[in-house]
Amino acid sequence: MAFSNAMRLRNLATFIQVARLGSFHAASQQLHASQPAISARIVALEEELGVKLFMRDKSGTRITAWGSQLLPYAEKLLAISQEMKAQVRQDKPQKGTMRIGIADTLAHLWLSSLLKHWQEQHPLISFELTSDVTPTLMLQLQNHQIDFALMVAEQSIPPTLVVDPLCSYPQCWVATPESALSRETLCSLEDLAKTPILSFPRDSRPWHYLQQLFSPLNEPPVIHTCSSVANLLNLIKQGIGIALLPTPLVEQSLKTGELIRLKTDAEPPELAFCYSWRLDDDRLLPRLLADSSRAIMQFPVSG
Repeated sequence: MAFSNAMRLRNLATFIQVARLGSFHAASQQLHASQPAISARIVALEEELGVKLFMRDKSGTRITAWGSQLLPYAEKLLAISQEMKAQVRQDKPQKGTMRIGIADTLAHLWLSSLLKHWQEQHPLISFELTSDVTPTLMLQLQNHQIDFALMVAEQSIPPTLVVDPLCSYPQCWVATPESALSRETLCSLEDLAKTPILSFPRDSRPWHYLQQLFSPLNEPPVIHTCSSVANLLNLIKQGIGIALLPTPLVEQSLKTGELIRLKTDAEPPELAFCYSWRLDDDRLLPRLLADSSRAIMQFPVSG
């Protein structure tokens, strides 16, 4: 059984988890990745090796003879990799430049904490930061214009990128207390459509959601877009329109009464975010940044 240089340790780690847990679903929870992502990694490994590693049927997931043969080698390779990473972290600080793209929502909420932590952990790295919408960030990753991205999760994932879940936030409709909608007990789609709506740029996931949401109406709303979260919040507070935003962006304004939450017929979906880098980037740093990003967003750094 021959291994090629293109085989990824990430796929081997996924294989080990599925083999140990006996379930693609359990492995997806353990690795904080979607089940389709787990399946894709196993398929990639099977194609690389030219053998079937698991059999899946109504009774569950069973490892094949080829899989059983591979498992101890995969565990050895992963152990060596982890030992190497530990040695690198301890003895050789990362150097160079890291070009990072970040969705403006995440920048508004987390950039200060992220950069502070990254500076402490990687004092010899220069960070070049840019904020943009996800389609642009994904294109910049593919074109080698940035090295790492924190962005809105998309359903279509280029095969050249590593993309894994990061966090997700509930969304809510907000307006000023002076808005005519503030007097409504429950706002219908027609009610919302009577007021200008402020949103993220065209072709972003929130923009597409609004297009789908209001498509049944004969008279769609006027939608103004803005790429800056700070400017978007100011426009809402000045009464220019209403908006559907991730709740953490407006929590403080809701507490002070500067904005109010509008109750609607349907609960808006959560907005999911992910981290990503190129498969051909063999550096350790993207994985270190990914791990720290998830840890900070789950357990915020104080100060």
